[in-house]
Amino acid sequence: MPLTLPLVQKTSILALLPAEFDALVKTWDWPAFRAQQVRDWVYSKGVADPAVMSNLSKADRVLLAERIDFVPGSIAAQQCSDDRTQKLLLTWPDGGNAETVMIPDGDRRTACVSSQVGCPVQCRFCASGINGVKGSLSAGQIVEQIYRLNQILAPERITNVVFMGMGEPLANYASVMQAIRVLHDPKCLNMSARRITISTVGVPAKMRELAHEDLPINLAISLHAPNEPLRKQLIPWAEHFALDDILDAARYYFEQSGREITLEYILLSGVNDRPEHARELSQLCKTLRANVNLIRYNEVEGLPYKRPLAKDVVAFQEVLRHNGINAHVRKSRGRDIDAACGQLRRKEQARAAAAL
Repeated sequence: MPLTLPLVQKTSILALLPAEFDALVKTWDWPAFRAQQVRDWVYSKGVADPAVMSNLSKADRVLLAERIDFVPGSIAAQQCSDDRTQKLLLTWPDGGNAETVMIPDGDRRTACVSSQVGCPVQCRFCASGINGVKGSLSAGQIVEQIYRLNQILAPERITNVVFMGMGEPLANYASVMQAIRVLHDPKCLNMSARRITISTVGVPAKMRELAHEDLPINLAISLHAPNEPLRKQLIPWAEHFALDDILDAARYYFEQSGREITLEYILLSGVNDRPEHARELSQLCKTLRANVNLIRYNEVEGLPYKRPLAKDVVAFQEVLRHNGINAHVRKSRGRDIDAACGQLRRKEQARAAAAL
């Protein structure tokens, strides 16, 4: 019988901090500077094919190809909006898939990234959690979303990252933080931590842990309701964590980090966009250092929620500002490509099911 050699488990370079990749290379008896040569190709030149890394020997390039995963995912679908918003659906050999969106705004190129396959929060109005959560993404899969967008944007690069895609970032805390450290490291993607935002529905213990990470990350809370009963109606996850506990953790994060909290509030026509909701939200905001991002709902096929009228959005914002609250209405981007979270993945799943 022919001899069967054991398969070598590949390691994702996008999941490794410099010290970790240096240590791995050392086990191959490579000189220490070789690791930095590889990082230069990957992060500075945007090259993820070892065969192109011309300052490495042929033997070294073969070894890299055998032992390292560079960008193992593939682009299953891609959409480009008239406003230049781009949306990708990435799939990986393990069967996982996730969306990522690039949103241009002046000189900013913001990546909205996913942290899980699906979402455990299951907000009633969101496509991401319709079928629940199927698993969590690895640090390498998270970083790969930004890396893929950088390849498309070249010579431009992503300037800001928001964890507002599929999934609850604080439910995948270890992988999200490892990914953020790779993004932030000067020898990797060299992004300022002040340009990275984690958006959470609210996991108080993890919010407090985040306050001690020694990185000035922005923290946003996906609130969507100014009181507990309405919040529980819209967000099933709210049964796990009380609003008062989330707000206490938010105050703690501000005290420890000095970073003002952002409250994300999706306006749903006739549900949470009335003047009385704005007045309640104003009172809530006065209990912590926060600003408010108001977001007009992007409709999801099959769900009953509607996009609010422009006049109702303006009236809501005026109530907040009258009460001294710093409130902004976020621009709607990519509406012509269904850029709301989870919609592209859902459409691709429906297309695949119809083909069976």
